[in-house]
Amino acid sequence: MNTKNIEHILPPPAPHMVGDGFRVHSFFPGGRLIDKKRMSPFFLMDYGAKIEFNPSEEPRGVGVHPHAGFETVTIAYHGRIAHHDSAGNSGIIGEGDVQWMTAGSGLLHKEYHEKEYSKTGGPFQMVQLWVNLPAKDKKTTPKYQELTNQKMGRHSLTDGKSYIEVIAGTYQGTKGPAFTFTPMEVYNARLQASGRATLTLPAHYNTGLLIIQGSAVINGQDVAADHFVLFKNDGEEITLEAKEDSIILVLSGEPIDEPIAAYGPFLMNTWPEVEQAIQDVNAGKFGYLED
Repeated sequence: MNTKNIEHILPPPAPHMVGDGFRVHSFFPGGRLIDKKRMSPFFLMDYGAKIEFNPSEEPRGVGVHPHAGFETVTIAYHGRIAHHDSAGNSGIIGEGDVQWMTAGSGLLHKEYHEKEYSKTGGPFQMVQLWVNLPAKDKKTTPKYQELTNQKMGRHSLTDGKSYIEVIAGTYQGTKGPAFTFTPMEVYNARLQASGRATLTLPAHYNTGLLIIQGSAVINGQDVAADHFVLFKNDGEEITLEAKEDSIILVLSGEPIDEPIAAYGPFLMNTWPEVEQAIQDVNAGKFGYLED
């Protein structure tokens, strides 16, 4: 089987704040991945590398904002997030959990550090992805998939301690719980030191890996923590070998070959659709949510 060759190993870009609660490195779109389709169906990745937050009586976070035309996927490694939306949904994303929110036709949303976590402070580490929706599904009714860690697929590896945690897609027969609108594979490879895994992914899928914790040898190349590995669309096999206890986020998906019109929190196919979404927000069609 052909090896999927590495195109770039990217260090974390300079961080910036989203609201007052999320310090993130935006790997794409931007920099060497400025092409908005290069990691399609994954449009954006904000990585909150591990930091410590001091205790706070007033939870930090992001106030009310709209989303439409895509999905947000929040993967929690450390810390806890609370969220509310204009449809009356609310919940808490805890360590090891994933929240898969389909914004679709549009809603208002806010997210912030969970109250008890905020009072004690502590380590915080998260990934948020924006996953594009194909044109036929952009107006789908908003919904949530609350994917607790207990729901994840787990495929044990040969050392008996390492495993692949399947969020979406299938790894060697082990399925993940997430429903997706287009084909994709989203895993956490949780490898003990010297643990090994082999990934087999379609050559035409856009594929990248993020080293969440530890360090690893990826297809023979050393990759440090907080670095992103982008692969060429030329092969199928990736080998992972952990140099220390490591967590590696795997993203691979079939590209959505459609036009993209992206503006702020709207991800559409045409600019008139973006303008319509803005008008709908201003007209109150996304509902109401108190800040």
